[in-house]
Amino acid sequence: MKQRIITAIIAIAVFLPFVLIGKLPLVLFTFLLVGIGIFEMFRMRKIPFLSIPGIISLVTVWLMVLPNHYLNITKVEIGLIAVLLYLTYMVFSKNKFTFDDVAFSILAVIYIGTGFHFFIEIRETQLAYLIYSLFIIWATDSGAYFIGRAIGKRKLWPEISPNKTVEGFVGGIISALVVGVLFSVFGYIEWSIGFAFTTIILSIFGQIGDLTESALKRHYDVKDSGRLLPGHGGILDRFDSLIFVWPLLYFIFERFLDLI
Repeated sequence: MKQRIITAIIAIAVFLPFVLIGKLPLVLFTFLLVGIGIFEMFRMRKIPFLSIPGIISLVTVWLMVLPNHYLNITKVEIGLIAVLLYLTYMVFSKNKFTFDDVAFSILAVIYIGTGFHFFIEIRETQLAYLIYSLFIIWATDSGAYFIGRAIGKRKLWPEISPNKTVEGFVGGIISALVVGVLFSVFGYIEWSIGFAFTTIILSIFGQIGDLTESALKRHYDVKDSGRLLPGHGGILDRFDSLIFVWPLLYFIFERFLDLI
């Protein structure tokens, strides 16, 4: 527990300055995060990262996370080019790199790249909402963990994550709502029924993102995605909830901001 808390404090102290600075330093820092994320995915699948598919994936995910105004090519076009390169390598490798590996690689790039793309997009337009998303997900994770340990009895989804409980799931949502109210009290956001509903939705999907990573690790029979963060695992272990939340948050505030 002590190691987990110390690691979290250090990680936040490193991460938040890049969020506040934004612009090119944030883009470069994000390149580092997604690069490590792709490495962790390939490691779980047991595909060598120092390989042609690894290079294709790294370059593609870097292009995916860039804001749209940096490029003269769409994300769909980037994905199609990557698929063609993967399939070409499959042929030249004589099926040592299989069609299943192609599917895994492109989905890994989309999964990680899309989440962090919207991380940068939100930072460029709505810093307050990005900070809000970070704190409600950290509150959700902490609330689910501590409340689940304290009073959790009913298993949430034991086939996926045996330690998570229904009580912890609900406790995470309540913790997110408390943090949302605090954001309103200090004037960072204007609280409303719509915003409360948004907070609940993001907290739920954040926990689904966590369960998604748990399902992935269970499928590949690994405890953590990596070992970079003692007590937490890897980059994907730490950002699994946010990878789900950032695209959803961007969509909500782009489409429904006037309603909430």
